[in-house]
Amino acid sequence: MPVPRLHPRTIEAVKERADIVDVVGEHVVLKKKGREFVGICPFHDDSKPSMTVSPAKQFYYCFSCGAGGNSIKFLMEFQRQSFGDVVLELARKYQLPVETVEGPQQERLRQQLSRRDKLHRALALAAGWFRGQLRTPVGASALNYLTEKRGLSEVTLESFELGYAPEQWDGLLKHLQQVEGLSAELLEAAGLVVARKGGGGFYDRFRHRVMVPIHDRQGRVIGFGGRSLDGSEPKYLNSPETDVFEKGKHLFGLDRAANAIRKDDRAVVVEGYFDVIALHAAGVTNSVASLGTALSSQQITQICRCSEGKRIVLNFDADGAGVRAANRAIGEVEQLALQGQLELRVLHLPSGKDPDEFLKDHGAGDYRALLDQSPLWLDWQIQQVLEGRDLSQADQFQQAVSGLVALLGKLPQSAVRTHYLQQVAERLSGGQGRLALQLEEDLRQQVKGQRWHGRSSRHEQPGEASQRERSEAEILRLYLHCSNHRAAIRRELRQRELEDFALQHHRLLWAAITDLEETNLGAGRLEAISRGTDSGHDLEDIELPRLLTDQLLLENSALVARLTPLLEPGEVHLAAMAKPLLQLRGTAAALERQKSLKRCRHLLEAWGGQRLETLERCIAALIQEERQQPTESVDMEKRIEAMFEELNSDALRFQELYYSERKHIGHLDQQRCGGFSGQDVIPA
Repeated sequence: MPVPRLHPRTIEAVKERADIVDVVGEHVVLKKKGREFVGICPFHDDSKPSMTVSPAKQFYYCFSCGAGGNSIKFLMEFQRQSFGDVVLELARKYQLPVETVEGPQQERLRQQLSRRDKLHRALALAAGWFRGQLRTPVGASALNYLTEKRGLSEVTLESFELGYAPEQWDGLLKHLQQVEGLSAELLEAAGLVVARKGGGGFYDRFRHRVMVPIHDRQGRVIGFGGRSLDGSEPKYLNSPETDVFEKGKHLFGLDRAANAIRKDDRAVVVEGYFDVIALHAAGVTNSVASLGTALSSQQITQICRCSEGKRIVLNFDADGAGVRAANRAIGEVEQLALQGQLELRVLHLPSGKDPDEFLKDHGAGDYRALLDQSPLWLDWQIQQVLEGRDLSQADQFQQAVSGLVALLGKLPQSAVRTHYLQQVAERLSGGQGRLALQLEEDLRQQVKGQRWHGRSSRHEQPGEASQRERSEAEILRLYLHCSNHRAAIRRELRQRELEDFALQHHRLLWAAITDLEETNLGAGRLEAISRGTDSGHDLEDIELPRLLTDQLLLENSALVARLTPLLEPGEVHLAAMAKPLLQLRGTAAALERQKSLKRCRHLLEAWGGQRLETLERCIAALIQEERQQPTESVDMEKRIEAMFEELNSDALRFQELYYSERKHIGHLDQQRCGGFSGQDVIPA
């Protein structure tokens, strides 16, 4: 619909209401500098804060590229929208009346805005009904769960408006239709009911669940999280995305935590609703939670707007899913953290407890003390690389070095990089001073060389990048369209350590797939499927191509075009998937082979850089030793061999690792050629 001519009163009202810091701050992390704010300019390839935002002048300006203007101009440039579209969007956001020159069009716009009001009303009425059900006899088990098992007080129950969805198929539907007069279509649009297959009516989405309302910054109910009471999966069920609820743009508890975050100048981000509720009940009111997804850049931007120092602590669970969620969140803000635009820390509580469990045995003071001691994100990632590795074993030592080089390679050439190189070298050396110095220099050379492993282009031959892209695409295409083999694909990727895709658009797609599956099945089950302890049959019921297309169109429409060949494969690709498991094993083996080849090239280079001590020098050293300290009976041949191995230990270790890697490549070649049997043991 073409945008009508807007009345000057509407334009002026929007200009007056849309604060420049709020508008720009939703898309750019801003940091206070005197009376103004500075941030990375989004209109050119900015490496340091070049854009200034002035609250007093309600104006932004970039000193590098010259971009500047008011809040409307910023959104026009940033979102590539027309003046009228931006004004309408801001009017809708701030709930301002829209006046146009043409009456009929004005009425249609009012109807669009009133639909959102109707959705908010339906959700608010549902929240009230859920609260009421908690106090009835049918809600007794839910009330007991909240007060006895969770230990929540009446004040907390009322404060967070907790409720109960009865074990009925149409309890909420009947109430809102018969008592409140709302249509089933409106309730479906609000995410409260689900249409029956075949068009035979509707049924309640939430049944026999403790209900937690989710509010926006204005305190309006926009959705719900439901916690299962009978062990049915998923344990937590969120509202679907609607016109008023987008998971990636909202944070649970931010409406009540914003002031505390400003006061403490720090936000604590946890995983679950009940973690937030427990923390607030204990007085830690600067805590929020993501809504069943990895923390997005938009959510992080919202948090940063509340904290002048841009300080965030991630307190996710210590299990595999929690560690992956923390790493994904770090990936969203890594560049900002490296540039000093925000301070990011990661807290893992003792014994792997979540905040709710921790607070049952400890006080809020103990929790705050751990928050104050939480490590910076890079220190935490270094610890994750070293954790569980026996550094006395050559292969595990090499794996640790590889992971550390990948992390340190992200740091700019600065005193900070030197600090971390020294710290890491000391930990790898086990406190041996001379070894630490040598390791520090070795690490520095590897970091300077842009590292040989992972996604690096070093040690990569021509054509390998395109081959890797094709192989990754094949695996993702199989996962999307061969739904009955999804569990097998997850197990194969975990076994071969191929879950971290090399290409960014493939990583984004895999992260979106994982988020959808965790929402439907729960993070614990998904981890069990990857480990092979759960059959994972339920994975095939998730309509990934349709759900991903809808989600990406909302969150990242530019990515959809690049991923269309994967989401909607042509006939040739569909025909190629006739034997999915054979194709999977061959393709996965090809990807693993690439990694092994790069390791071989690295080992050859490392071996070539070693200075080999000759047998002649070993014999000369032994003769000199014999002159100084004569011994009666000596097996000279054994002593020469031992000294040769000692003097050339690094070079011999590189040779041994190279031989092992070449042997593994031979095994992978057998798999690629179709000689793989499911009973074969794949060497590590």
